[in-house]
Amino acid sequence: MKYFPPSELIINEDGSCFHLHLRPEQLADKVILVGDPGRVNTVAAHFETRECEVQSREFRTVTGLYKNKRITVQSTGIGCDNIDIVMNELDALANIDFTSRTERAEHRTLSIIRIGTCGGLQPETPIGTFVASVKSIGFDGLLNYYAGRNDVCDLELEAAFRQHMNWNPIKGAPYVSCADEGLIEQVAGSDMVRGITIACGGFYGPQGRQVRLAVEDPHQNEKVEAFRYKGLKICNFEMESSALAGLSSLLGHRAMTCCMVIANRYTTEMNTNYKNSIDTLIEKVLERI
Repeated sequence: MKYFPPSELIINEDGSCFHLHLRPEQLADKVILVGDPGRVNTVAAHFETRECEVQSREFRTVTGLYKNKRITVQSTGIGCDNIDIVMNELDALANIDFTSRTERAEHRTLSIIRIGTCGGLQPETPIGTFVASVKSIGFDGLLNYYAGRNDVCDLELEAAFRQHMNWNPIKGAPYVSCADEGLIEQVAGSDMVRGITIACGGFYGPQGRQVRLAVEDPHQNEKVEAFRYKGLKICNFEMESSALAGLSSLLGHRAMTCCMVIANRYTTEMNTNYKNSIDTLIEKVLERI
C-alpha cells in the first residue's frame, strides 16, 4: 500500500488536514462548495442540525443535516488554485487513513456540487439565470500538471476551441473537463441552462475586462460567444468549475458546478444585489443533492 510521507500529506497535530482543518469523521458524502466563506452560513441556515463548524483562513466548513441528508458545506475562496487545495484534501479525508498514512482499501466516492455566481455570455442567459456546467474549459492550466488529464478531458472539444480562437500558446493549453453526467441529470432538472463554462485564471484580463491594462486578444469574448460544439454554447465565465470537474474525475468523485448569472457580458448588465436571490439556487441544490 502506498505510504504518504509528512511532506506530501500534511496532517495537523489534532489529526486534521493542513488547510481545511477538518478531520475525516467530519466530512459527509454529499458536499456543497461555495466560494465566499460568508455563504457557508447562508447554506447551513437551511440545516436542521449542525454537528461541526470549522474555520481556517478562507476555508469555512459546516457539516449538518438537511431533511435527514448529511451534508458538508465548504468554502473554497476564489480560483482554481484553491480548488486544487480543497479537492486534494477532501479526497485525502475520504480515502487516506490518517493514522497509517496509507490509502484505504475501499474507495469512498463524494458527490460535490459547487454553487457560485458567474457572468453570462449569451442573450438567453440574462441576470438571474441558473447555469449548469456540462463541460468546463479551463484557462487556468491546473489540470495540465496531473498525469492522466487526457483520459478525463474532451480532447475533440479542446482542439475545436483552440482552432476557433486561434489560440496563442503563450497563454498555456486550455483543457476541457466534464461534469458527472448522472449528477447533472439529478440536479440541473428542467430549470437550469446546460452548456459550456469557461473557468478563468483571473477576473479582469482573463475574462476580457480592460480597466487600465489592455488584453492580449481584444476580440476574445466575441469569439467565445460565437463558439458552438455539438449543440452546446459557451454560456458563462467563472473561476473554479474546470479544476473541480477535472480533479474529481481523476480522483473518482462525482462533481458539477451550477451558477447564478449576476452579470451579462453580452448586454453589459450587472446585478450587485444578488445575495438574497441566490438562496433560491441553494434551496434547489439542497433538495436535489
